[in-house]
Amino acid sequence: MTDAAYGRITAPAEVRFERLLPGPIETVWQFLVDSDKRGQWLASGPMELKEGGAVELRFQHRDLSPHKVAPPERYKEMDEKGHVARERVLRVEPPRLLAISWGKSEVTFELVPEGKNVRLILTHRHLPDRADMVQTSGGWHTHLDILIERANGRVPGAFWTVFGDIEGEYEKRYPR
Repeated sequence: MTDAAYGRITAPAEVRFERLLPGPIETVWQFLVDSDKRGQWLASGPMELKEGGAVELRFQHRDLSPHKVAPPERYKEMDEKGHVARERVLRVEPPRLLAISWGKSEVTFELVPEGKNVRLILTHRHLPDRADMVQTSGGWHTHLDILIERANGRVPGAFWTVFGDIEGEYEKRYPR
């Protein structure tokens, strides 16, 4: 895996990821805002596409691939039960920008056309501490790898296989 595939710290309490996806931009936008398409790589659920609109994210990592693998012990309960997050749209400029709350932090998705492709820039801001940055980066890295597979019409590996040792890699990369 190249260094470019890894998220990087861009400011205190902020990490950024970039991925190149097949276009057009409207297709990539649908992977962010359409419940069914978003549910293929991140979490399904309704989203009111207006500033202040409600967002419900229903995470079920085991359903992101037809391949099934047991989760690490510390994620076993979450994997079995799933997780629902209720968030808000902070900013929306279709089809180029979407920002949503993420607990006490926020996530911004920016889409930039590059020829026939689209650059997705994901920035997660206001992470409370280094441990959260490491865990969050491992999660985003894995979800984005699955998005690349889905956007290219391929079946991704099981979430927990893709996740593998990625948190440990961020543990090494992010300074203490």
